[in-house]
Amino acid sequence: MPLLTAILLVVSVLISVGPVAAETVYVSNEQDNAVAVVDGASMSLSATIDVGRRPRGLALSIDKKTLFVAVGDDNRIDVVDLAKRRVVGQLPSGADPEFFVVHPDGKRLFVANENDNLVSVVEIASAKVIGNVDVGVEPEGMAVSADGRYVACTSETTSMLHLIDAGTLDLVDNLLVDTRPRAAAFSPDAKRLWVSSEIRGTVTVFDTLTRAETGKVQFEVPGIRREGVQAVGIEMSRDGGTAYVALGPANRIAEIDTATLAVRRLYLVGQRPWHVALADDQRRLFSANGNSGDISVIDLENEEVVSSLPVGRGPWGVVVGP
Repeated sequence: MPLLTAILLVVSVLISVGPVAAETVYVSNEQDNAVAVVDGASMSLSATIDVGRRPRGLALSIDKKTLFVAVGDDNRIDVVDLAKRRVVGQLPSGADPEFFVVHPDGKRLFVANENDNLVSVVEIASAKVIGNVDVGVEPEGMAVSADGRYVACTSETTSMLHLIDAGTLDLVDNLLVDTRPRAAAFSPDAKRLWVSSEIRGTVTVFDTLTRAETGKVQFEVPGIRREGVQAVGIEMSRDGGTAYVALGPANRIAEIDTATLAVRRLYLVGQRPWHVALADDQRRLFSANGNSGDISVIDLENEEVVSSLPVGRGPWGVVVGP
């Protein structure tokens, strides 16, 4: 092949693939008491940030300058300055905070406290708990609608989904779901609410307004017995057309068409993925794989897992920032 032709071919490939967006991936390692910091462009581990004991849920502030980390064994939320890459403050919570969400107003956290059977509302500026909502036994999964109207919480032992009015803190409804619900996610338009069931290996979809069940996703993984398919973390695409669900010990991430609830494809990742996060440009998906101590990177345009990176012991939560 002539040299000029080869050069033009390489250039055309690079243009078609496009540059990888500059981004940073943050992963909570619950056995290391640390957050791994991964450079998204080079897919290399660039730092680790020491936090409290047993970090699990984590979320970025609205301005993406701060990372909040739930440290369950210390009964608090650590506040990480991302420019300094260190803990600069602490927020109160109830006993054993596991997962939480940042309200779109940027002023409040809604925290699931597993041992208290409470959702605590924490005011960030004052570092005070300003309200509590009684929910079921072992609350874990949390979600907030984009319009800020509703907060959802799952309670594992009660097998219920709780819908909370974010303004009044009233408990709007309690919905029975499949055994041991883990995660919840609103569709971007807030019209649908998705809930994963770990033991039953399903995702149930509700109409947010009427609270009627509108569908259910069943997962089948070739070569894996049904009890080995355990639905946990959920991530919704920005346009609402696709949902990604981590399937735990099945070592798969499911890609779901939200209109038909059909499973489009399954991605084989590391061992026991807990949670997943989309890159800002929606072209890559990252999974935190608890038992293999790594994250997997899925190229969504080419529909393939392209790499993995060791990040520590017990990866659990994952978020993507600038």
